[in-house]
Amino acid sequence: MSNRILARLVAAGLACSGLFGHAQAQPPSPAIAAAVADPERPDVDVKRDAMRHPAEVVAFAGVRPGQKIAEFAPGGGYYTRILAKAVGAKGHVYSIFVASQGDKASKGASAVAATNPNVSIVPLTGTVFSLPEKADVAWITDNYHDFLNPGYGALDMVAFDKAVFDALKPGGVLLIEDYQTVPGAGATQTATLHRMEESLVKSQVTSAGFVFDGESDVLKNPNDDHTLKLFDPSIRGHADQYVIRFRKPK
Repeated sequence: MSNRILARLVAAGLACSGLFGHAQAQPPSPAIAAAVADPERPDVDVKRDAMRHPAEVVAFAGVRPGQKIAEFAPGGGYYTRILAKAVGAKGHVYSIFVASQGDKASKGASAVAATNPNVSIVPLTGTVFSLPEKADVAWITDNYHDFLNPGYGALDMVAFDKAVFDALKPGGVLLIEDYQTVPGAGATQTATLHRMEESLVKSQVTSAGFVFDGESDVLKNPNDDHTLKLFDPSIRGHADQYVIRFRKPK
């Protein structure tokens, strides 16, 4: 095993053992640790691991080999790569991009799909998307708030959440990671500060039929006062985030 791979495995294990001070952390499975330590991951992604804690987030979602993942708004494919390796050859990642944004929205995931046959690219038109099978996990990291903005279609989020609900198997998990805002702000800052109040997300998602199933504080930052735009240099990469899990009742 190369030193680079060993270093990544050690870092993933330490992060998930709680040594970095994060409550509710849980150790990653060997499949998750290996996915994060994969030497084929681009260096630009690896450099972001220290602030994104991917092993802990994927472990919190309960991702396992063989699962089917519905990943929304894949961006550059940071999590697409990790999820594809974590679910393995018998699993599948359906990377769902906003069709109205054109090729730029699917470029990152398409690059991953080019070398990972267990990744498929799926368009999202409004709140409509089509998967060939029910998913075990629905995955939305950093983009739930964006779906309220014009660039993402300004979606009816209750309708969107219901579509996600219908796409999951009974007992399936919805994982949402997003940026906290000041109390009472709700969804008023999704287009300005790119933040959305956690309590509103919970209310919207549970109104679609989901049951709240837990929260991790792995990306919490008590020093963020929630008043700055995410791209402000003083907070970028360290903004206070909630990582929340919902479940479709069996």
